[in-house]
Amino acid sequence: MADDPKLLSLLGMCRRAGKLSCGHDGAIGSVRSRDAKLCLLSSDSSQRLRKETEREASFGGRDIPVAVLDSTSEEIGHAAGLRSAVLAVNDEGFARTMLGLLNTSGEVNQ
Repeated sequence: MADDPKLLSLLGMCRRAGKLSCGHDGAIGSVRSRDAKLCLLSSDSSQRLRKETEREASFGGRDIPVAVLDSTSEEIGHAAGLRSAVLAVNDEGFARTMLGLLNTSGEVNQ
């Protein structure tokens, strides 16, 4: 099942608003600084990256949800303007809306 087009559109809006950290270093940096409210992984992300992201998101009392999208990094790149296998949403409002869309269709680890 493909991701909701609303979700991909929200990723683009989030990026334009400056509330999206893209790539391994950016996303993990946001998680470590506790700015991240949600982590998103592409369907073609590696198992190592998924495990590392989940570990960082739950380390030291952090309780950041991690979701694996149905979209590839290329599809995410088309929506967000930057191809990346891991993203961190750094805004509570965007994260809440995306989680609502994901909870109806996707896999979310909290």
